[in-house]
Amino acid sequence: MSDTPPDHLCNDPKSPFFDEAAMERGIGIRFNGAEKTNIEEYCVSEGWVRVSVGKTVDRHGQPLTMKLKGRVEPYFKNAADRA
Repeated sequence: MSDTPPDHLCNDPKSPFFDEAAMERGIGIRFNGAEKTNIEEYCVSEGWVRVSVGKTVDRHGQPLTMKLKGRVEPYFKNAADRA
C-alpha cells in the first residue's frame, strides 16, 4: 500500500468507497487545520467531509451526518508494513 491515503474514503462497509486496508492502518483527518475524530466520509479532490451529528441515528441505525466544505488533509496514523 502507498503512503498516500485514498482521495475518497468512507467508514461504512456497504459504501463503494470503503477500503479495509486503509481503515486497518488508521486514517487521521485535519479539516481546515483542526484535527477531527468524528469524520464518517471524506473527499479530498472535492473538498468536503461528512461528520456525525452527535449520537443521533437514523431508522437503520446509521449516524446522521452533515456535509462540511473546506480543506481536507488525510494522513495515515500508522506506518506501512514493509515485508
